[in-house]
Amino acid sequence: MLTGIGGQGVQLAAQVIARAATLEGRGVMFFGVYGGMMRGGNTDSTVVVSDGTLDAPPIIAKTWSAIAMHHEFWEPTRAKLRDGAVLLVNSTLFEAEIDRDRYRVFEVPVTTLAATTVGNLLAASMVMTGAYVAITGLVGLESAVEAMRGSIPSYRQQHIEMNERAIRLGHESVEALAAPAWQSTGAPV
Repeated sequence: MLTGIGGQGVQLAAQVIARAATLEGRGVMFFGVYGGMMRGGNTDSTVVVSDGTLDAPPIIAKTWSAIAMHHEFWEPTRAKLRDGAVLLVNSTLFEAEIDRDRYRVFEVPVTTLAATTVGNLLAASMVMTGAYVAITGLVGLESAVEAMRGSIPSYRQQHIEMNERAIRLGHESVEALAAPAWQSTGAPV
């Protein structure tokens, strides 16, 4: 699950993860929910990834991982986290309390990294995507980059290079496979 405020790229990040899993031959369902505002409203996405066929819509009661880009609309996502869930938090902006004894929390200053290293804070969601891919191994780095290229609309092609740099930066800025999504057999955790 991914959550944040409109304009942070939450829907794009979810689409990149979903496309990357599809590129790797996994079963995928993706469902985005967002408020009626263009920017500043709530935005959530659910991405379900399986090594087999998926038969139900991607509406889940509990999840093993989440990305929280902002604290504003965090509560509904928090309520769906399992004990021991992997949680990546945009530590630049996130201000809500987190039960660190209950979750495996990874703080990544993605907005700061995007602004200072990539040169555009709008790339924060792609930095977080790279970090998530590295920490969980849900999909590979090159699949995420290829999926991003396929997810960017034609009128935004000028952002592809920046987004690729952002994904790679996020991937390099965290410990690889700190919380693997797949068991050594390839089965989901």
